[in-house]
Amino acid sequence: MAGQVYLTREGYNKLADHLEFLKTKERQRIARAIGEARAQGDISENAEYDAAKDAQAHNEARINEVEGKLVDVCFIEDMNIPSDKIFIGAKVLLRDLDMKKDVRYMLVSSEEAEFGEDRLSVFSPIGQGLLKHKVGDEVTITVPAGTKCFKVLDIKR
Repeated sequence: MAGQVYLTREGYNKLADHLEFLKTKERQRIARAIGEARAQGDISENAEYDAAKDAQAHNEARINEVEGKLVDVCFIEDMNIPSDKIFIGAKVLLRDLDMKKDVRYMLVSSEEAEFGEDRLSVFSPIGQGLLKHKVGDEVTITVPAGTKCFKVLDIKR
């Protein structure tokens, strides 16, 4: 893995649980599918067997990827990040100046980003646009659908 992966402890635990799932339940499910496909006879032209082997390769690649991320974790909570500016780990309250409503986001790594949970990747257009701004700043951010305008109301760690 190249470089550190910045996660909250909650994000780390979710990723570790996902790894455990991949190594146990998913491996077992795929092994059963391979066994069932083999039981059908000739595997040289067996689409079910090919699909199961592809799923196995994908699962093993994902296991390796997640293991690499967990090795290189740097916990956001342990970082000495300024609290007066928006950086990774910040919980921000913004006023959407276009919609005239308040929105809350926590800026996290792409591994933890979940739109429905208001966890926004620092690598997303809005995340990038908010970085290093302070309370009171008005920010115009270019997004795929046009532009968004926000006012930073509060920043918490």
